[in-house]
Amino acid sequence: MTNPSPPPEQAAAAETPGSAPAPTDNPVTVSGPGTPPAAVPPATASGDGRVPAPRTAGESRRPTLRSDLRASWPDGLVALLITAAVFVLLYVRIRNKTSSTVTVMPFMADAGGFWMYFLSQAFGWSALLWAWGTVILGLMLSGSRPGRLPISAPRLERLHRTTSLNTMALIAAHALLFAGELVRHDTASWNSAVATAFVEAFVPGGYDSGTGRIAIPVGQAALYLAIPLGLLFYVRHRIGPRTWRVLHRCVIVVYVLSVWHTLLYGTNVWYDGWFRTSVWLLQLPIAALLLLRLLRPARRSEKLSARPGAGAGERTRWALRLGGRLAVVAVVVALVAVVATGRDGGRSVPPEDTSSTHNHD
Repeated sequence: MTNPSPPPEQAAAAETPGSAPAPTDNPVTVSGPGTPPAAVPPATASGDGRVPAPRTAGESRRPTLRSDLRASWPDGLVALLITAAVFVLLYVRIRNKTSSTVTVMPFMADAGGFWMYFLSQAFGWSALLWAWGTVILGLMLSGSRPGRLPISAPRLERLHRTTSLNTMALIAAHALLFAGELVRHDTASWNSAVATAFVEAFVPGGYDSGTGRIAIPVGQAALYLAIPLGLLFYVRHRIGPRTWRVLHRCVIVVYVLSVWHTLLYGTNVWYDGWFRTSVWLLQLPIAALLLLRLLRPARRSEKLSARPGAGAGERTRWALRLGGRLAVVAVVVALVAVVATGRDGGRSVPPEDTSSTHNHD
């Protein structure tokens, strides 16, 4: 079989990413205590002393998947428009041979023959952008709430949920289009081509070419974690708020996997340069919000005391909380260093006269 397209560039979240963080319906639910908002009267303080934001008129006591899907179409329409714009930009840059994709894969200079791959890339980039946005919203809503918000907290919570649902849809489109491109360029029979494309796109270890042996499973891990973690919100009353909160915090891992997938295998950010550095720059707000979330948790039980307690269990929890805060500080320092230097250990641009023999693995 002929495999025309290297890995999708990002996805993950993307395939991820994470990538798609699980939605939340109330900061109290995400960060902490207590009973989900559906069971808390608007005027009743939660376990950490915070009073949930009042619901807007007509809002369900417990948001459902159906209601959020109905509310997600404006956000989804914007995502499709941005995806279309990214596709046009990628296509034009390929035709003009100004994209690093042509350096990585010279045979793709014939842009018309690989339009499905470029569309997959476009969906991957919009998926990463939507994953970034929904993580930002989740961190804003789960920590100490800002004094002033541009829109009401219930609207932000719903936006967090709808962007999460749309992230999952964008990830799915990204992965399916990549598989479709593999089918289009497979010379075997239809059934064989579909089976091979499915294995390479969706089965860990099925894609065995070059960097894809690592990058594709990373993206698949983000995809397979993002969808269940996102949808668990709608059954949190069945699994219990405590279990849901623990699982919900794993979405940051999904997002990290999606960004890793992008930097490792995205042909647009294959080499060191301003575009790759910009992807790192976008991670600074997330790291800063995560650090703020840890330093100023909404729940009293998550605060780091000046010294550990007397019991062994309390000392262990104190050490873990301190270690988590120090780890995020280290991440912030590393991100600043990468952005300042423009180097992250990535690939160097090859000389122009070696593009036909450059090893792309």
